[in-house]
Amino acid sequence: MNAYIRFKLALTENEPTIKPYDESAWAETADVRETPVEVSLALLENLHQRWVILLQSMSDADFAKQFRHPELGVVPLEKNLALYAWHGKHHIAHITSLRERMQWV
Repeated sequence: MNAYIRFKLALTENEPTIKPYDESAWAETADVRETPVEVSLALLENLHQRWVILLQSMSDADFAKQFRHPELGVVPLEKNLALYAWHGKHHIAHITSLRERMQWV
């Protein structure tokens, strides 16, 4: 959700400064710990549908827009998209590895 919001901010504001967050702390909140995984998967699927529509509508000039990250500096959307593509594959590898380790078929 934060990635999507960062894209929207960069598309609608002039080089906005985004707010980083503590991912580990977010993962410990009740909505994460107590919500069935199916709810999170549905949320992710619907969010990705919206994000794909947004990405498909973007021009080259849009991908050149950027936001400012307090720790990373200026980040163009083109670079950020590549990072999130890698990030998604990284998460899938974690899930696949856990599934194999736990012998969930």
